[in-house]
Amino acid sequence: MKKILALFLLCLSSLMMMEATAQTDFDDKYAVDLLKPGTPAPDFQLATPDGKMVKFSDFSKGKYVVVDFWASWCPDCRKDAPEIIRLYNHFHSKGVEFIGVSFDTDKEKWTNCIEKMGIPYEQVSEMKRMKDSKVAAAYGIKWIPSVYLIGPDGKVLVSTVLSYKIEKKLWELFEQPLAHCGTTEKLTLEGNRGKLSAVLRKPALKPGEKCDLAILCHGFNADKDFFVLKMAAERLQADGIATLLFDFNGHGESDGAFKDMTIPNEMADLDSVLAYVSKLPFVQDVAVVGHSQGGVVAAMAAGNHPDKIKSVVLLAPAGVLREDAIRGNLFGTTYDPLDPPESIVLWNGLEVGGRYLSTASRLPIYETSAKYKGNACVIHGTGDILVPYTYGERFHQIWPSSEYYLLDYYDHNFAACPYRPVEIMVDFLKKTL
Repeated sequence: MKKILALFLLCLSSLMMMEATAQTDFDDKYAVDLLKPGTPAPDFQLATPDGKMVKFSDFSKGKYVVVDFWASWCPDCRKDAPEIIRLYNHFHSKGVEFIGVSFDTDKEKWTNCIEKMGIPYEQVSEMKRMKDSKVAAAYGIKWIPSVYLIGPDGKVLVSTVLSYKIEKKLWELFEQPLAHCGTTEKLTLEGNRGKLSAVLRKPALKPGEKCDLAILCHGFNADKDFFVLKMAAERLQADGIATLLFDFNGHGESDGAFKDMTIPNEMADLDSVLAYVSKLPFVQDVAVVGHSQGGVVAAMAAGNHPDKIKSVVLLAPAGVLREDAIRGNLFGTTYDPLDPPESIVLWNGLEVGGRYLSTASRLPIYETSAKYKGNACVIHGTGDILVPYTYGERFHQIWPSSEYYLLDYYDHNFAACPYRPVEIMVDFLKKTL
C-alpha cells in the first residue's frame, strides 16, 4: 500500500511540474485561421491616411516584410505597437519592410493613434470593420493583433498573434556570425566544495589594456552551458566585455554532489570567483548576472560586496525559493518544513539534500540584496509559472533606481525568444560598466 501511495505521489508531482513548466501558446487558440507558412501572401491595394494607394506586391517585392494587422480601438494592439516599433527600429536598416493594416473605420482616431504612438512605418486601411474586410478574409484574420512575416519570394514565413515569434525569426535570419574577437580559456578555480569548472572569455586587448568583466551564474538545475548565458557571453565578448561562466558545486563539470548543494555554498562559490577575477590584471569593473536561483545568489552577493560589483542583471530571479521552502514544497515535491528529511527526490530524479531545504527557508534574500545601491537590471516574463514575475518586481522595488523589463508571454527560461533578454542585458552592461 505504501509503495502504491509513493508511486501515486511521484506521478502527481511529475504532473504538477509538467503543468507548471508548460508554456501557453495563444496561437493554438487565436491563430488557427491564419495562413500557414509556405502559402503565397495574397495581394491587396489599400490607401494610406493621406490617400496614397499602396499595392502590397509592389511594396514587398524581393523583400522581407512584416505585416501588422491592428486597429486603434484594440487595447492589445496598442499594447503590442511599441514592440513592433522596436522591431522596425532594429531590422528596417537591415532591409526588412514593415506595413500596418488597420481595421479602423474612423480616420481621425486612426491617424491620431498613429501620431500619438509614433508609428514610423507605412500604414494602410480599407476603413472597414474586420468582419467586413476583404484583406482580413484573405489573410484569415479573426483576432488582432495578428502579425505576418513574408519572405522575399512572397510566401508566408511566420503567421502569429504573438510578435515575439516574428522577432525570433528575424534574429535567426539577420543575426550575423560573431567574428572571433579574443580568447576563450577553460579554467579550474577553487570553490566552496572543491574545484569549479569555468570558461573565461576575453576580448582582443592591446598590451596593458583593461576591460570590464561579467560573471554569469546559472540556475538550480542548469550549468554554464545554459543557452541564454552562453549566448550573452559570446555577445559581450564581441562588444569588448570579458565574461566568466562557471559551474556551481555539484553542477556540470565542477566537483561535489548535487545532493550537497545549498545556496550558502553557491554564495561562497561566487565569492571565490569574485576574488579571482578581481585579481586579474586586465579587469576593470565587475558585473554579476544571474538566472533563477543564480539570480538570488548574484543579488545577495551584490548586497554583501557592493564595493566590488558595479552592475547586476537578474533574469527571472527565484525569490520564491524561500517561501517554497517555508511551505515545504519544491517543484511539486512536498515535505515537512518543520522536520526536513535527509533528502528528497524530485520529479526528474534529482536528489536534493535536507541541508538545502533547511537553509533555503532562512535566507535573508531581499534584506541582504537591499544593501546594494549600484546599477541593476531585472528581466522577467509574464509567462513564468515557476517563478511568478512578482518576485522580479520585488527586486525592482528594493532597488528603486533599477531598470525593469517585463516581457509578455516569456517563460522562466526565456525560450520564446532568448535574443530579447540577451539584447537587454548586453545593452545595459555596455551602458553601466
